[in-house]
Amino acid sequence: MTPFPSLADLPAQLRQPVVRDLAWTLLSPPMLALTPWPQRHPLSASGWSLRPNELADWLLGLDVDSSALLHWLSQSSVRRLGLYYERLWQFALHAAPGIEVLAANLPIRQQGHTLGELDMLLRDEQGVHHLELAIKLYLGPQQASGVDPAHWLGPGSLDRLDIKLDHLGRHQLPLSARDEARSALAELDIQQVQAALWLGGYLFYPWNQTCTAPQGGNPQHLRGCWLHRRDWAQFAAQQGADNWQPLPRQAWLANARIEQNELWTRTQFEQWLAALAPDANAQLLVRMVEENAIWQERERVFLVNDDWPLQTAR
Repeated sequence: MTPFPSLADLPAQLRQPVVRDLAWTLLSPPMLALTPWPQRHPLSASGWSLRPNELADWLLGLDVDSSALLHWLSQSSVRRLGLYYERLWQFALHAAPGIEVLAANLPIRQQGHTLGELDMLLRDEQGVHHLELAIKLYLGPQQASGVDPAHWLGPGSLDRLDIKLDHLGRHQLPLSARDEARSALAELDIQQVQAALWLGGYLFYPWNQTCTAPQGGNPQHLRGCWLHRRDWAQFAAQQGADNWQPLPRQAWLANARIEQNELWTRTQFEQWLAALAPDANAQLLVRMVEENAIWQERERVFLVNDDWPLQTAR
């Protein structure tokens, strides 16, 4: 599902978190294999797709000196995870051989009213492409099979996989074909454009429950599990209570990699958990294991409050 299967292990080798996130963005598998609209990896017709070692060298070089990437990210707000993900894609596409970036976040307007934005317009040897890019994390149901995308919720419980797919298919992807887009595309000398999506992310399965992937799920999708706060003690007794710590939202993309001095002690984690408000938003936890004197993420878990998903996201 990606042009770079030979580079799957590269992100774990990278030391700088922002470069590891960039590598994860480019190399991780999509959440779904079958979607209502075409799904297209943005680099599928780039020079890197023919010469993956050049992409690896580029990422390894950034790991030595990430100043260009950090400067790029500083030029725009990336506080929201989705915006961060888009900016990482934009940086790579500007650098990719054989790719011409025509526009990013291009607004389409009608009589002064913005109908929406085109995430990315690019040209490669296969033509001009309108790409919608999304990063999502969804939690599967406890009381249903999981096949229905409507049963997969975001950690805030308001976002749903079926709603996202419907919005992509009914609004975002058709936007470039609407009459209102013609003038904006003409200014970029674009006559024909092909619309496609790329949906990255993770699916989290309910702990101690049976749940299958949503319809169209990619067999190679990234995954974790989720559980209510009341089940943590039982979970920890079964999985092991050591070397767990929370990840801040900005670090939800690539697998965590930390030094010894960044590792939480069991006492530190238990104190954090005891201080966590009963109605706290979902917390992403990772279990770290030592590999060659570096602590690497082995598994990730969403810990949700006991009222989830009935809570109102804050």
